[in-house]
Amino acid sequence: MRRSTSTTGGHILARNSSRRHLTRRLFQLYAGLALYGASSALLVRSGLGLEPWNVLHQGLSERTGLSMGVVLTAVGAAVLLLWIPLRQRPGLGTVSNVLVIGAAMDATLSALPEAHGAAVRLPLMAAGIVLNGAATGLYIAARFGPGPRDGLMTGLHRRTGVSVRVVRTAIEVSVVATGFVLGGTVGVGTLLYAVTIGPLAQLFLRVFAVSPTPDGGTVVAAGRPRGAILRP
Repeated sequence: MRRSTSTTGGHILARNSSRRHLTRRLFQLYAGLALYGASSALLVRSGLGLEPWNVLHQGLSERTGLSMGVVLTAVGAAVLLLWIPLRQRPGLGTVSNVLVIGAAMDATLSALPEAHGAAVRLPLMAAGIVLNGAATGLYIAARFGPGPRDGLMTGLHRRTGVSVRVVRTAIEVSVVATGFVLGGTVGVGTLLYAVTIGPLAQLFLRVFAVSPTPDGGTVVAAGRPRGAILRP
């Protein structure tokens, strides 16, 4: 009887631990996505340059009259369709990425007034980049699947045999160039983002690392995360 009671108690504790573990991961997923959208809005308001994909989103927004959040969501859904021939499988994080980031960006943009003067715009840019790195760490560490644009990158890498670095560079140069032609903002913020997002994401991946199982050891990313940078 004692053994049975002990076993039952152990199962209950294991279930409770699993629930807490899943709750933490879900919180990190959605907090990371919401903060990513907010960080992108800060960069928009700074007017000093956007992340590569958001240069495209802003350019399309200027041409269509749709909000950046709506454009971001639509482009994310279109990119997700490209996963089909690449035989990529989306996770909860992939679908949530499409639905949450754009809404969070539009909500933040509606609450933030236009910024004027370097004394306001420079801190907005810096805060946007750092917050973006933190959001990336939160989201990736939750381990619910890559964003649609990262999946496109890794899918093309597997199908073509071209290195991830070359595929990623080609995609991002293409979207920046297209977005710039359409009216998206390219500036010092774009350059600083490109230079700093890798180290920032690596730092925050360590900070927000989650063990693979409730009783497992904490997984800490080692080296620079290859293909793990979240794209909205």
